[in-house]
Formats: sequence, structure tokens, C-alpha cells
Amino acid sequence: MKRAIKKLLLATSIAVGMGGMFTAPALAGSLINSSIGGSAADDYYLYKLDGTNTSFDNNANLQDVLSGDKVNPGGNVELAASSEEGEFDFTKNTTLEGQIGGKDIIFSSLTEDDWNTQNYKGSGKSFGEFWFEEALEANEFEYLLETPSFAITNPFGVDDLFSAFKSKVGLKRFSDPNISYVNQDITGKISIGLAGHYDAKGIPLLESLLAVAEGFRESDDSSENETPKPKPIPIQVSEVVKVTYNGKTEFLYSFNADKTGLTDIDDGFSHNGNYEVQIQGEKPENLKHSRTAKVPEPSVMLGLLGVAGVFVSKRKVKKA
Repeated sequence: MKRAIKKLLLATSIAVGMGGMFTAPALAGSLINSSIGGSAADDYYLYKLDGTNTSFDNNANLQDVLSGDKVNPGGNVELAASSEEGEFDFTKNTTLEGQIGGKDIIFSSLTEDDWNTQNYKGSGKSFGEFWFEEALEANEFEYLLETPSFAITNPFGVDDLFSAFKSKVGLKRFSDPNISYVNQDITGKISIGLAGHYDAKGIPLLESLLAVAEGFRESDDSSENETPKPKPIPIQVSEVVKVTYNGKTEFLYSFNADKTGLTDIDDGFSHNGNYEVQIQGEKPENLKHSRTAKVPEPSVMLGLLGVAGVFVSKRKVKKA
């Protein structure tokens, strides 16, 4: 009898487990038919997964490079890879193009015109100004403007800081997104992984301006009249990617990174942070007419319990 009960419990747990399969959003698909394009189609780097490292290899398979997810980001493709070089043409872009869920999608590096997009989200500011202020606020630099010791030695406003940032090619530095993966779940949500630095302190990523401000970040025990001390928290800013999907174009970026467990084999610190950004896409074409159950069908449950019943019946016959 004990064996029969165990089998009944096993069958029931299988049914419950199957029910769980339907409650979590499953991965419906990834980017397919991917290719590199744009007005600077040759300006890209491919980084393949190499154990716990990423390694540069422009002969790598693009589809393999983009096969990761949030848990295991894998390799990445860097668009507008020459953005940090002196001869970079800020009027041209590099794109990653493909289809996901039956829809075309284009990811692009940013041009100077993109950063100059006016009245972004009705703010009355350019996209560059809007993003810059968000970056300051997200990393707790915004209070600098009201810190007496900083204001005395650095009599700047946000506009002055932004001008300094641009003069040090800060915008170019954030125009070359490293895309790790592009996945879509059954609800239509599209997740994009952007490889970057988990903590940009002391890294050239922010030496254009934010690294200067880092030394003035206020610590919990700083007073109004003292020079603020840096907080022991990471500086996190992703690069920006321009996405065009289903007739709509938007700029995506994040100030919140997860550790990847990876580093670029050449420099030992790049790609150790993953910034996931998302857009709501349409439900994939092949799922539009299918029913997504949240619990197993009654017939499935009854069938599994019926199997357990057979075991119980056989046991009773044997005892008789």
C-alpha cells in the first residue's frame, strides 16, 4: 500500500509541476536572420564566449554570439566600435538587423543627430540633455549642484556639466552599444542585453566627466559644510541603443546592472555587467492563435491520477 501511495503522490506532483510550466512566461523566440548593416556596416566587433571570458573574434558566428539570455549573457556584438577613436564619423551608424516573433527589428548605434533629438518625451530638452540628467540622478551626482564645497570650486550648472561632457567626447563613448542577446517571451515582451561595466569607477568609461564627479558623492556621515566622501556603491550606466520595431523608434538604456561572471579576455574588466532593457512587442505570430493554459487540462490531470489508480487497483488484486 505504501508503494501505491508513493506512486499516487508522484503522479500528483508531476501534474502540479506541469501546471507550473504554464504559469511562468516561457521563451518564445530569439533574434533570427541577423545581419550587420547601416551607413558604417564594417564598424563592429564580435566577442564570442570563451569559458568565463569574452574574446574578440570577427569571424565568429553572429547567431552564436547572440544566443545568450539574462542568466547567461554570453558574447556580444559592439556597434560603431570605432566610436572612441579620433577619426570616428559621428554622422554614420552601425546596425544589427533581424526578425523576432515574425516582426522586423533594428538596433542601431547613435549618431550626433540622435543625441540632438529635440523636446525628448516632451521635456523641452534634447535627448542628450535628458539622458545626462538621468545619469546624474541615477548615480547620485545630481546633488553636487547644491553642495556648497563643490559649488565654490566648480561654479557649474547642469548645462555647463553637459557641455564639458560633450567636449570630452562623452556622447560618442555611450553611442556604441554591445548587444549580448535579443529574446522574446510568450507575452511579446522583448528583452535586450547590453554588455558593459558592472562598476565604472576608475574605468575610462566615465573619465570624460562622471569619474570627476565620483569623488564628490556624498556619504551618509557627510555634513553640509564638509567635502562629501564617495559612497561605496557602483557607478552604473549602460551605453544607449536605438531600437526600431513595428514602426516605432526609441532609445533604450539602463542604470542597473547584474554581474555576468564574464570579463573581456584582453582587458580583464569589460563585459562584467549586464544591463537588460525591454520593450513590449507583439505576441509572436505562431502563438497568436494558440491557447496558453495556466493550469493543466482536466484530462491531463485525470489521466495522471488514473495511472496512479491503476497501480492501487493492481496492488489490491494481488493482495486478494
